[in-house]
Amino acid sequence: MTGKVFLYSAVDNVLTQYQVDVASGVLERRCSIQVPAKIQYAWPHPSRQYLYVTTSNGGPRVKSDYNHVSAFAIGPDGALTQHGNPQPLDRRAVHMCVDPTGQFILNAHNHPMSGITVHSINADGTIGKAVEQPHSLDYGIYPHQVMTFPSGDAALIVDRGNKPQSDKPEDPGALRSFKMRNGVLDVGNVAAPWGGYGFGPRHVDFHPSKPWLYASDERMNRLYMFRIIDGRIEQEPAYTRETLADSKSVAARQIAGPIHVHPSGRYVYVANRADHTIERDGQKVFAGGENNIAVYVLDQDTGEPQLMQHADTHSFHVRTFACDPSGSLLVTASIKALSVEVGTGLKEVPAALSVFRIGADGSLDFMQKYDVETSGNELQYWMGIVSAK
Repeated sequence: MTGKVFLYSAVDNVLTQYQVDVASGVLERRCSIQVPAKIQYAWPHPSRQYLYVTTSNGGPRVKSDYNHVSAFAIGPDGALTQHGNPQPLDRRAVHMCVDPTGQFILNAHNHPMSGITVHSINADGTIGKAVEQPHSLDYGIYPHQVMTFPSGDAALIVDRGNKPQSDKPEDPGALRSFKMRNGVLDVGNVAAPWGGYGFGPRHVDFHPSKPWLYASDERMNRLYMFRIIDGRIEQEPAYTRETLADSKSVAARQIAGPIHVHPSGRYVYVANRADHTIERDGQKVFAGGENNIAVYVLDQDTGEPQLMQHADTHSFHVRTFACDPSGSLLVTASIKALSVEVGTGLKEVPAALSVFRIGADGSLDFMQKYDVETSGNELQYWMGIVSAK
């Protein structure tokens, strides 16, 4: 183990590498590469020798006709080089992951139809063929994440559903698990508390050693803890917590986001996001809301989360964040620049990487921020941290 840690930030089709100094919290920008299209999500191989990247020329609910999953070898210095040929996907993937054995890549799709596609990973780390799925399965209304259970024998779709609109009722959400054997998916179980109504999960994370699952609810701004019994997610959450500092004064487009359990299993972190704007003298200006990381302490006997802190991200709309493998640093990635009112004028706050020191009690101490350039409609859509092999 070299002890080196690398951060990768994606802006449209450009993937930039940073060297992470865990002791000082300093990010040193290194080099960038271009990939086939806009980066949607990425996931490292368990060996930490390869990074798998899903790309698309589309976006949320936008038609796409150029979609791929690609493999990149991670060099000793963190530099990425293409590893084998990209494999085509028939539609945009909103999220992806690699199973714990490092044998399969799973991509989740929600437009124009829901589904999971599975690709094998060859022994040399290159991407193999798509695994044929013989079963017609129900992947839900609007999948937003795919994860494999720590056991590797099941996959999970986090089905967000959709909030009600003036012309249509609410689409209920659910956690949909599927048996998985040799990359083939089969009927599993569905957890849909309250029939899925008022339940809008976006992302989940598993506890590293206990049979507990934590889910962030995008639509309701909540954190749930579910127990997993004999490989099945219980139908109702054991605990429910608010994610916002002020849940009684919710701004427009106030949504919970990504969630991560600390490597120690003692804390859980959830992003609160807001980027709604209003017009001021012909310019779009931030209209208010919470942009922070909610920090919870976990009871190690029951899994119950207790809110400890809201740490301001000093940015707007954190779509992804990550802890370094040692659990010493947490870095957030906001998607775009946004103007704010300062006195009688306006100030533009760029997209950014915000670095926090994680305290011995799990609390976050803001250290520094690195601006990330996003031009026009470009977005910092994904960020992740990988330790060197």
